Amino acid sequence: MKNFELRRDRYEVFRQFDNPLLNISLTLELPDFRPFCKQRELPPFHFFLYCVLSAIETVDNFMYRVYEEQVIKIDDFIGSFTVINEDNNLNFARFTRSADLREFIARSVRAGREAKASRALINTSADLTPRQAKDNIYITCMPWLDMRAIEHPIFCHRSADIPSLAWGKFSAPAGESMTVPLSVQAHHGFVDGYHVHVLAQAIARRVAAVMAAHAGDD
Repeated sequence: MKNFELRRDRYEVFRQFDNPLLNISLTLELPDFRPFCKQRELPPFHFFLYCVLSAIETVDNFMYRVYEEQVIKIDDFIGSFTVINEDNNLNFARFTRSADLREFIARSVRAGREAKASRALINTSADLTPRQAKDNIYITCMPWLDMRAIEHPIFCHRSADIPSLAWGKFSAPAGESMTVPLSVQAHHGFVDGYHVHVLAQAIARRVAAVMAAHAGDD
């Protein structure tokens, strides 16, 4: 919380707003991980999800939450993402993350299959305590769209403190790099545009580092 204390006065300003949310959409540039995934039979979405989530936890500003009117810093967060089920309706996948790439992907894939197979809406956080519900990062992917912006549904803007990330269609293959349209929403009391920039850089570095670490894998 030491870093938070340096911006508490900014938080005190923005927490009074009816809508304290910051929304930024950008084109994320990163190494093209699709050939890497294809060679190792890894699903690209789940590989990218692993990199995104492990990058988020390196930026303190995305780990702050408000609980019982006090700012806290979470230690970890739930793995989750949206899916489209067999009726073409929204559903939520949820799983316990792993630091191991292949184990993370295995858990993520299983969670996605469970959510896709369920007609009922599941994993809504209704089964979590208010404190457990804070251990979230909201993730959605719309691979059909060259997404430029998104507005997420918010139950109450003033109390919305959990970051939401969304991305769209991957760019066509064009050499060693690729682009992804990415949108980041977060509480402006915690996150400025600079921190979104830092996160974007962290995601790109994480993709490169994971590929390098697993270069010798079959």
